[in-house]
Amino acid sequence: MTIPPIRDRIRELRRVPAGQLQRHPRNWRGHPARQKAALRSVLEKVGYADALLARELPDGSLQLIDGHLRAEATPETEVPVLVLDVTEEEANYLLATHDPLAAMAETQEEVLQDLIKDFSSEQAAVQGMWDELLSSLPATGESVVEVEIPELFQVVVECRDETDQRALFDRLRQEGRACRLLTL
Repeated sequence: MTIPPIRDRIRELRRVPAGQLQRHPRNWRGHPARQKAALRSVLEKVGYADALLARELPDGSLQLIDGHLRAEATPETEVPVLVLDVTEEEANYLLATHDPLAAMAETQEEVLQDLIKDFSSEQAAVQGMWDELLSSLPATGESVVEVEIPELFQVVVECRDETDQRALFDRLRQEGRACRLLTL
């Protein structure tokens, strides 16, 4: 299978005061208070370690595609922004796919538990985030309950109408057959 060429849409890395970035009018993500608090704690401890995504508008301003919460949390800070060479339609496409793609990742519970156990945070928001995350995982060594489903052998019979269906059902029940009525 030949992989088609992948375009590099990053035009440049720019450092811009976050307060100058325009929110995307179709940004569909909301950010609860606990997420805002956790982000502020991480930014205070580590700082910016990822760039925001934006596209340049005809007037030269930058419209966010990803990073709305980071920009909102630090409006006076000069932040790293990857300026993309994308159309409005492509920006909307990225807005609709960027976070859902990340959400599709599966958690490797044991690796995550091992990673988080090395840390404790004096920042309540971050510690709360970790505690909530760990409490949602199965306990180490917890077994998964397996349910055995017996084999079923069934026959689907097409009937002329509801009266014919009912008559066949009644006859089969009288013969001791387990059956159900189904209308498609």
